[in-house]
This record gives sequence, structure tokens and C-alpha cells, in this order.
Amino acid sequence: MNTPRRSSPPPLRSSVEQRRGDPVNTDFTSPAYGDRSLADVVPAVARALGADLDGHPGGLDLPPAPAYVVFLVDGLGAELLARHGHVAPYLSSLVADGSTGTAGVPSTTATSLTSLGTGLVPGAHGLVGFTARIPGTDRLLNHLWWDKHVDPLEWQPHPTAFGRLAHAGVHVTSVNKRDFDGTGLTVASQRGATYVGADRVGERIAAAVSASAHQPSLTYVYDSDLDWTGHKFGVASTQWLQQLAMVDHQAEQLREALPSSTRLLVVADHGMVDSPPEARVDVDETDGLRDGVGLLGGEARFRHLYCAAGAVPDVVETWRGTLGDRATVLTREEAVGEGWFGAVAPAVLPRLGDVMVACHGDTAVVSTRDFPYENTLVGLHGSLTSTEMLIPILVG
Repeated sequence: MNTPRRSSPPPLRSSVEQRRGDPVNTDFTSPAYGDRSLADVVPAVARALGADLDGHPGGLDLPPAPAYVVFLVDGLGAELLARHGHVAPYLSSLVADGSTGTAGVPSTTATSLTSLGTGLVPGAHGLVGFTARIPGTDRLLNHLWWDKHVDPLEWQPHPTAFGRLAHAGVHVTSVNKRDFDGTGLTVASQRGATYVGADRVGERIAAAVSASAHQPSLTYVYDSDLDWTGHKFGVASTQWLQQLAMVDHQAEQLREALPSSTRLLVVADHGMVDSPPEARVDVDETDGLRDGVGLLGGEARFRHLYCAAGAVPDVVETWRGTLGDRATVLTREEAVGEGWFGAVAPAVLPRLGDVMVACHGDTAVVSTRDFPYENTLVGLHGSLTSTEMLIPILVG
């Protein structure tokens, strides 16, 4: 069986901490943009189908085929799969040299799905977190639930990779839950693909088999159940392990239902870490963390801090001093300079926090006032630890 070719491993250590002498999480993993990130998956599939989208080889080399089914399992980090491979024997059998890539930053669903569907880095497509400020306002846009007052075609104006493939004559289909059809996130990330609503595993497999009968074709299939289970119960839970076993069986069923000439590509959007109550910092119960912060965005593992005029230096000093070695705290300019978001478009810059907080270990920065539901979750993601950033890229 052909597998993605081997390349240098993606984890890279940040230089920011070493430069300013603050505590560093040496496990931080830089996004492998232009090589083996989620933004590089669809261009690689396009090349395998004979329809080059970007004109450069990239670091992901997939075997040629007349049809590809891309199965994205929300929340299936590469390290989680390696740790629990005994309950996912089929997916584990596909792991080989070079079968790991990275999410973008932050390592969160809306950002990752948009990078996959558009072939763009977060700094270009502009969905830079679970929540981000709508420039010129004091409001946040939740990229999963969206806002009827924000036009997704204006928020993310670039043609998607799905749409470009369809324009090139490839039959492109998105198989997803019916509730997601026409949502802001779907329009921003997947427009140009034919949408097929399918809520159950059997429906998804049947839809994928039908769509992939077209040649050349790319069929995208999405499953959110593992991520939901991890958020609710944690990735150390029996519930999560049982759900992983079900995902593994679904992937094997899908492979068996497809003709041998069609390739199955299994990827994920991020991993996940469990954050216990004692590892959480509540900005509403910690002196000074609200000072100078006009709007709190992002999510618990990766916060965007939108600051009052002139407050950035004080906010940085306070947050670094309070969190210490539990998080990396960078200004917008430092984070952009580190390449966390790839090249950042001018329209996207004000969506990024003036200050950003990327958590280490199992730390989470919560707000019981602004995000009460988030504090009820066990498993979280969004930061740059290898557990969250590394994703499987498995060819079946």
C-alpha cells in the first residue's frame, strides 16, 4: 500500500521565549504551513487526482487515484491515536513514516476546517479562533455558531480549494450533518462543493460511496462525535475510548464499501487535552487579569485579549507575571512574527488579539462570566502543544 512520503518531522520549538527569557513550553509545535498542514491536504489530493491547484509540490505526496474520500475525524490527534491504538486497530494499521501533519493555530475546529476547505492558512482565511473580535465593534464572532449580521462571503472572501477543484472539473462533495448545511462556517469553508446531508453513519458511508463513483472526485466526510465526547467526558474517559473504537469501525466500514481504486484519506482537525479544575485560571477570580482588557476572546486554551488603548504593555506584564510557566503570552506582533498564523492579511490583523495567551500542559484560562459553558468541559484544545497540534494523515 502506498503511503505519504516521509519528510522531516513538523514539531519546531518557539524562539520567542528564548529571546525574551521567559519560561517556555518546549513541547510547542509550530504549524507546518506549506508542507504538511491541514491547508496542504486538499492541494495534495488535487495533485493526486491530476488537478494541481497551487503549482508547487509541497511536502505531502499522495498516491495517484481517480477518486479520494477525505474522512475528517474531529478531535483525533496523532498522539491520542498512538496512545490508544489498541482500541483503533484499523486506523493504527495505516500509521506509517510520514503519516503525521499539523493543525494550524489555534488548533480549533473552525480554524482547521476552514484551512482544509480553502487550502489557506488562518492568517489568510481569517477564521482565527473559536471566537474573534468583529473589527470596529465590541462584539465577538463565534465561528461555529456564526452571527446573522456577518456575511460569510465578506468575512472569508477567497475562493475555496473545494470550489477551485470543482471549477477544474473535479466532482466535489461534502457529506455532513443536515444542520450544518448553509451555515456561516460551511459557506466560509466549503462553498463550491455539493452538499449532502447525512446524520447517521450508514447515511454517510452510502453518500460517500455514491459521490466517489464520479471520476475524478473528492468526497469530504466529517464526523464530530469523538470531539463532542472528549469535550464532555475527557480523552482519558471510557466514553472517549468507546467512541474511538466506533470511529475506527466506521473508517474500516467506509474503506470496505469503497472500490479498491478509490483512496481513503483519514485526517483530523486537532487533538485534545483534559484540563482538571485545579489547572484552570479564572480571569474573573484572579486579581488584575481584567485590567486593560476590553474584550476577552478565543477559547480556554488560546485566548485573544483585545486591550484598551495603550494598555498592551501592562496587560502583557500582568498576564506573564500571573501565569508564569503555565502559558506563553505574546503580543500580536510577536505571534505574527513567529508565523503562528502564516502570512496575515491586513483585514485579518484586527481580528487577532492585541495579546495572545497559549496555554502549556493542562492549563486553561476560563471566564465564568463570559464563557460559563466552556468551564463545564473536560477536554479542551486550541494551543500549540504537540498533543493538540499533531494530526494523523492516513492513507487507506
